[in-house]
Amino acid sequence: MKNRKNSNSDINQIIGIDRLSGRRGRLKRRLLPVILVAAIVVAVVLRTKNGKSSSIQFKTDQVQRGDITVLVTATGTIQPTNEVEVGSELSGRVESVEADYNDKVKIDQVLARLDTSKLDTQVTQSNAALQSAEAKVLQAEATLNETRNKLSRFEKVRELSNNKVPSQTDFDAAQADYERAKADEASAKAALSQAQAALETYQVDLRKAVIRAPINGIVLTRNIEQGQTVAASFETPVLFTLAEDLTQMELCVDVDEADIGQVKEGQDATFTVDAYPNRTFEAKIVQTRYGAQTVEGVVTYETVLKVDNTDLSLRPGMTATADIIVLKIEDAVLVSNSALRFEMTEEADKTNDGGLVGAILPHPPRRGSKQREKAINSSNQQQVWVLKDGQGVAVPLTTGATDGVRTEILSGEIEPGMSLIVGVIQ
Repeated sequence: MKNRKNSNSDINQIIGIDRLSGRRGRLKRRLLPVILVAAIVVAVVLRTKNGKSSSIQFKTDQVQRGDITVLVTATGTIQPTNEVEVGSELSGRVESVEADYNDKVKIDQVLARLDTSKLDTQVTQSNAALQSAEAKVLQAEATLNETRNKLSRFEKVRELSNNKVPSQTDFDAAQADYERAKADEASAKAALSQAQAALETYQVDLRKAVIRAPINGIVLTRNIEQGQTVAASFETPVLFTLAEDLTQMELCVDVDEADIGQVKEGQDATFTVDAYPNRTFEAKIVQTRYGAQTVEGVVTYETVLKVDNTDLSLRPGMTATADIIVLKIEDAVLVSNSALRFEMTEEADKTNDGGLVGAILPHPPRRGSKQREKAINSSNQQQVWVLKDGQGVAVPLTTGATDGVRTEILSGEIEPGMSLIVGVIQ
């Protein structure tokens, strides 16, 4: 009996437990939807409160209206407008140097002198040869007069004697002597001209032994010293370099082939040199040369700019960096180039479409994708992202000129003051 009672009590206890478990299970199934809804509400509330710290923020830049200047940058060297190298056509020892660096010289001013002892001897010999040639000319002229007179007498005698006297042989000999005298006179005169030419040649060399300035200017370089021997056998040695006028200089720059189409004569430019880092000089293009220069595969075209150097602050050979003004646009709508380069990433786009809720719930496709495909069809068709109500909206536009920092907008739904997205801040 006792065993039966124990078994009945165990059965009743098990039945009671099962009834309690069933009630708890039904209660859990009823509370589960309520708990899920409450969790979502709490998550949304917390995300709304902490949105600034957990969501992605955008860095923006405003659309502006202003002026834009398009520049072409090139480097080159400053040179005198007219630079002359003075050399020597003669070889010899330098007897004296009469000009030095930075000396201002005038036309025909003596710069240096060569030793002329050998030239003086040659001039003396040529002068003597000339005098000898002159004497031979006089001698030939006397012989010519003698033969002419003799021939004249024979002709008169033949006329009076009815061609009987002199004989034909004597008459022919007299006539031949006259012709030979004429030839000797011509030869003597030719020798005289040759002697005069030789003398003049040595006299010219004697004058060239004195090195003179061909222009008014300033001495830039001097390459000789007193006592030095000048050898001009194969090529003319450069003794001095003169600059005609340093108040007017030239800046010769090498413009890249990609930019030469925008560069034209008459355009203004500015340039800087290392000697004056805080000063900007003005220049104007006077020539764009058609000849190309290729250095290590890079093709450039030499362009000459006129520079006013009244204060003589610029010196020949200085390296300059020039900014050529090829285009000026006033009162244009401008956007920063960083806004044109910005592309919306997938992570930023999810945040832009609503964050976690936007990622869970379905949403329409991105509008920027098709517009991006259309934008790349033309080089001046691009798009920017406008920040509206905390979200980025893609706006297509047509671009114009750019100065490397800002770009002109030709058309598009862009107005000054609008905020454009240029970056993302986590």
